[in-house]
Amino acid sequence: MADTSARTLRLLSLLQTHRYWPGTELAGRLGVSARTLRRDIDRLRELGYPVDARPGLDGGYQLAAGAALPPLVLDDEEAVAITVCLQAGSQGAVDGLAEPSVRALAKLVTVLPNRLRRRVDALRAMTVSSGWSGVPLSDVDPAVITELAMSCRAEERISFAYVAADGETSTREVEPHRLVSLGRRWYLVAYDLTRHAWRTFRVDRLTGAATTGIRFRPRDLPAADAADFVRAGIGARRTGYTVTAEIEAPADDVRARVGRWCTATPITPTRTHIETAVDNLDWPLLLLSKVDADFTVLSPPELAARITACGTRFLRSSSTPEA
Repeated sequence: MADTSARTLRLLSLLQTHRYWPGTELAGRLGVSARTLRRDIDRLRELGYPVDARPGLDGGYQLAAGAALPPLVLDDEEAVAITVCLQAGSQGAVDGLAEPSVRALAKLVTVLPNRLRRRVDALRAMTVSSGWSGVPLSDVDPAVITELAMSCRAEERISFAYVAADGETSTREVEPHRLVSLGRRWYLVAYDLTRHAWRTFRVDRLTGAATTGIRFRPRDLPAADAADFVRAGIGARRTGYTVTAEIEAPADDVRARVGRWCTATPITPTRTHIETAVDNLDWPLLLLSKVDADFTVLSPPELAARITACGTRFLRSSSTPEA
């Protein structure tokens, strides 16, 4: 079955390169008989690809001129997963992938069915990625993520049940603003209509989200962007770790490389102080290595110990054993 699927994809690729393929040449390219080629052509037609055939000894095949290819077949979870990864790439999570990720996102949206296209487009527009692509989708329902994104875009109030860090459960009605993926968590930034203040909600603690049908005029967020608001809130609650370090590089260089994930403050023209709040110490290791400069960890001591352990292990792994 795997060989058949691979051959079908190869056949489609060949049909897209030439306007017309003689049957004997096409079968030779694929290394199959004329009968097998006909079966593969029928399979493409079943999948929705319009293939015209010319009968006779000199007959052949071609894709119908001007025919649109079928929509990309993805379920909701696959569409959300691809969008999240490309969104992180488009915002520079990995060097060199920003521009290709933007192009891929644009192409993805155009070939999806209308229902998924609206969801993915809303997720793309309403999500702020502020960390490496380590956000576990298994912790949240992709349908919830897309529904929240669509509510943000539609500027429509939503209500939900929320479990706070201390275990207290409450019902909230909010004006949703943006989704933020930070560290390994999803957050909803919204204006809480009960408490009359801006709040950050962890999506994995949120259940029963439903739209109320009431539209609202967007309020001004008291922060540069949604990611900054979430980082400030996490720091204020002092959960997890507050990572601080001094980097031997100009502040502009540091901001260019990791500015979206931390606060960078110049100490001298060639030395910069950084600070960020995280709930685990996995990705600060990547953050500091991404700076590509010498640094000194100020806090927490657990991070300094982990860097020492990792460095020792890497040096041991890279050493050449003596004969």
